[in-house]
Amino acid sequence: MGGLISRGLPVPAIRRALLSWFRRNRRDLPWRRVRDPYAIWLSEIMLQQTRVETVIDYYTRFLKRFPTVDSLAAAREDDVLKLWEGLGYYSRALNLLKSARVIAERFKGVFPSTVEELQLLPGIGRYTAGAIASIAFGVRAPVLDGNVKRVLTRLYAIEERIDQAATINRLWELAEALVPPRSPGDFNQALMELGARICLPKKPLCSGCPIRARCEALALGFQDRIPAQRPSKKLPHCHVVAAAIRKNGRYLLGKRPPDGMLGGLWEFPGGKVEPGETHEEALIREIREELGIEIRVRSHLATVHHAYSHLKVTLHLYLCEHTGGRPQALYHSVLKWIPRAQFELYSFPAANLKFFDMVK
Repeated sequence: MGGLISRGLPVPAIRRALLSWFRRNRRDLPWRRVRDPYAIWLSEIMLQQTRVETVIDYYTRFLKRFPTVDSLAAAREDDVLKLWEGLGYYSRALNLLKSARVIAERFKGVFPSTVEELQLLPGIGRYTAGAIASIAFGVRAPVLDGNVKRVLTRLYAIEERIDQAATINRLWELAEALVPPRSPGDFNQALMELGARICLPKKPLCSGCPIRARCEALALGFQDRIPAQRPSKKLPHCHVVAAAIRKNGRYLLGKRPPDGMLGGLWEFPGGKVEPGETHEEALIREIREELGIEIRVRSHLATVHHAYSHLKVTLHLYLCEHTGGRPQALYHSVLKWIPRAQFELYSFPAANLKFFDMVK
């Protein structure tokens, strides 16, 4: 805490101002009405890189279907992924299921309460562990998400790039020094709430900030320029072909392997178009590699555009005929012939969902 004191920022005053502001202005969110660590954990996982407004309905539906960690531990992977469908970053859902099973088996159904134990669960890092421990169990643990990083870099006028390890370590030290021994969960939520509603990435609403008198960036007049980040790169773009292979009124669908991108979701099989290939050549090659069968490409059904956090994709769907060979799960974990009327029972990536109306 010496660095804080040397800069002359009064920690007790910052704590009091933030807690007072939060208790008057906190949003009424469903996960703030409970102390159940399972429900708080679920909300923290869903809120990762996802807007609050989007999460609320998913959170409510998920808890209704799986109200306890034991009920989630006993769930089928497909059922969990179907509930998650459309929320994105599907590895979060798979890690939830894995973690629930660890809690049920290793911790005998008792939710772990320390930062160290929480970080033993799949998908839980230092930030999420600190949030759960402080909010659900009153542990004096810091948090450092994107909102808190922004608040702290402005409060302490930190001009170094926020993606550098030294800057991150410094921010963790500041967050740890600020969190109070009493009401640590409320204080951490106050920091996050301030970043989400007042200390905005662009044009922060400084006039409504409860700690504006303590903000060094505001005093120096460069609050709009920090936190400094690496210049964003242009996302790579690729074309992908997919096959709607129809036979006796059913379509051949594959379940993606659990450990890769979009793991556990169902899809129309296919893959990336390589340089110099036509769409038809790429599709025939991909189906041989993934399924070990021969197809005839009949007609183009649809083209959709989709953006992921790291990649832009143009996806082309073709109606295809199975002409030879027995389908084998050479890439997918499972293959199934599924009638169109049952597509809604399975979980698909968002890009594949856009094709549903095209497949009759």
